[in-house]
Amino acid sequence: MDKIKDYKLILKQADNLLQNEHDLIANMSNISSLLYNSLPNVSYAGFYRFKDKELILGPFQGPIACMHIPIGKGVCGVAAKTQQIQIVPNVHEFSGHIACDATTNSEIVVPLIKNNSLLAVLDLDSNSFNRFDQIDAEYLPKIADLVSK
Repeated sequence: MDKIKDYKLILKQADNLLQNEHDLIANMSNISSLLYNSLPNVSYAGFYRFKDKELILGPFQGPIACMHIPIGKGVCGVAAKTQQIQIVPNVHEFSGHIACDATTNSEIVVPLIKNNSLLAVLDLDSNSFNRFDQIDAEYLPKIADLVSK
């Protein structure tokens, strides 16, 4: 599949980008740009950092975003609370969805875990419905793991 081939290339690019760089914000910045510019039909790619018992906006690409998200609220907050990937084919049907961008229709959120603790979440949005699937859920955590190392 082309999508798998594309993800393998993105994974290789991410690994090369993060070689010898240990600054978390710099790494999040480059990865959000890489994902935003490499994946089709992605309207937002970014990170929310876990700090002071909430998610705080980190580096991202796309339209303006919510700056604070409570744990357990919205797709990002649920991913943070459960520490599990959330794939939402239609955000309008997700109970408690936080509409930072009214044009978003689908979303995937991947928690970044380091030393068994939540570090951040990687959030990707699309204006298309059903944009994200199991292939995204397989490869995005691999990319997130590179950032959290």
